[in-house]
Amino acid sequence: MYTLDHPWLLLLFPLPLLFWWLLPPYSEQTPAVRIPFFDDIAKAAGIGPTEGAVVPRANLLQKIIRPLCWLLLLLAVARPQYVEPPIEKTEPQRDLMLALDLSQSMDTRDFRDPQGNLEARVDGVKAVVADFIDRRPHDRLGLIAFGDAPYPLVPFTMDHGTVRSMLAGTLPGMAGPSTAVGDAIGLSIKLFQKSNAPDKVLIILTDGNDTASKMPPDKAAEIANDNHIRIHAIGIGDPNAQGEQKLDTAMLEKIATATGGRFFLGQDQKGLADIYALLDEITPANQKTLSWRPRIDLFYYPLGAAVLLVLGYHALMWFQSISSRRRNSEAEA
Repeated sequence: MYTLDHPWLLLLFPLPLLFWWLLPPYSEQTPAVRIPFFDDIAKAAGIGPTEGAVVPRANLLQKIIRPLCWLLLLLAVARPQYVEPPIEKTEPQRDLMLALDLSQSMDTRDFRDPQGNLEARVDGVKAVVADFIDRRPHDRLGLIAFGDAPYPLVPFTMDHGTVRSMLAGTLPGMAGPSTAVGDAIGLSIKLFQKSNAPDKVLIILTDGNDTASKMPPDKAAEIANDNHIRIHAIGIGDPNAQGEQKLDTAMLEKIATATGGRFFLGQDQKGLADIYALLDEITPANQKTLSWRPRIDLFYYPLGAAVLLVLGYHALMWFQSISSRRRNSEAEA
């Protein structure tokens, strides 16, 4: 639609008329001899306005052009604009980091798919996490793999295709045989430092206990809580196993509780899918929609019309002057 940015300026249209009414006309007093029959004497002497003399006289065209040009100038100053249809942009309000344990134990084939068939833990995890990524179209996602040490695979991004591609390419043992849960949390905290999202969530998934971290997991959880990062911990290992294979459920629950998150235990692919479905409910879509309407200035149209009117009037007067001189020359000849 078309609109005026300063429509109140059109109220100034009668301003020249007010000046004409309120201000006294220009007058100049000079000593002179007043002769009531001056015109007769001038005719008898053959005296009249010479070439170059100015005889102010307003014609009909001037009376029309003056208010029209004034109106066009006011219209230009009022800034006519064309307002385009609204453009909407969705801004994510949550950054969600996925920390995936890729220690060698993730290759253990004790995870059951929905049909009851045994599969490697990592395969079941990747299928469930990929589905979770598909259900988070409005969140910025990141991906960390950890084993002996944590490694950032994907920084926070809205390119979920890249996150899925990197997830599909992960292999058990690619980050080392051990498990560094505390260091994975520490790396996540560092990545979250550049985040301006009001909601920050870390989902950490592991099948073992912490045996390789330089930073204790509970201390890392305290720092995460100070940085307003909520951690959800998911364990998929065997709590009754020994050594590296044992799942430290007490440590994971303590991490989650310290940051206001929750701890889950998944024993098969269906249970893990239910956990991620629950996480989907706990962290519903959080986004802000920004809307604005682009404006295109059109002031140059009325301004250009005013200039063309003035130039056209002066061109017309110039042609009339030339024609008048030509007729006078022919008459004298």
